[in-house]
Amino acid sequence: MNMNGEMRRREILNRLSGAETPISASTLAEMFGVSRQVIVQDIALLRATGSAITSLARGYILERPTTFSRVFKVNHTDEDVEKELNLIVDAGGTVEDIFIYHKVYGTVRAPMGIKNRLQVQSFLDGIASGKSSLLKNVTSGYHYHTVSADNAETLDVIEKHLCENGFLAPLQEYEPNEMLKH
Repeated sequence: MNMNGEMRRREILNRLSGAETPISASTLAEMFGVSRQVIVQDIALLRATGSAITSLARGYILERPTTFSRVFKVNHTDEDVEKELNLIVDAGGTVEDIFIYHKVYGTVRAPMGIKNRLQVQSFLDGIASGKSSLLKNVTSGYHYHTVSADNAETLDVIEKHLCENGFLAPLQEYEPNEMLKH
């Protein structure tokens, strides 16, 4: 395989991220037609740029961050958007996306990546600027958020807060359950 170092390092990350078991430096060297020492140097460079690669007796593995996620179906007014988002981030969740289920268009999804109150405010400022409107309004306030957290207990707390504030909504029979998996 003839490629430059940057391409090789990117491909090493791809191979490690897809591997179920450790991959040895010798195996990687053979894959890319370089010496074992070149692979060791590539791994050092990848680590220096933030890749979480661990050396084991049998080879290298890429550490996968353990996060949990859950989809919440919610409904609320425009005035409650800030409260809803703050409930989630204050409890330790990240609002990964928003999506709606439209009877004609199907699922329409947009990334959010909101982790803290500053990002909540930035999102609200963007909506207030008048350049766009809230996606939830296409479906009379009903929408979904994929929320991630470090553990399932945090997601349970978020669900409890959303329920206590009247934001959770039940799935309807016409909503396909498979849309909650992505």
